[in-house]
Amino acid sequence: MFGIVTSMLGAGHIRVRCEDGVERLARIPGKMRKRIWIREGDVVIVVPWSFQKDRGDIVWRYTNPQVEWLERKGYLKF
Repeated sequence: MFGIVTSMLGAGHIRVRCEDGVERLARIPGKMRKRIWIREGDVVIVVPWSFQKDRGDIVWRYTNPQVEWLERKGYLKF
């Protein structure tokens, strides 16, 4: 699901406000940590954990042109 990064917590953890209205504590996996820089305000894809609904993993970060396209097509509803 889509989410917007609200704050960086350090050690690969961030706080994300998701499209379902839940604010989740998400972590950046190791393979993304050194290749993709994530900042506050970025739009990301969050996969919630099946056993703990207020946590999740980041799997993708969208660039500004991609976010504009998603808004034009109506996929982002924040």
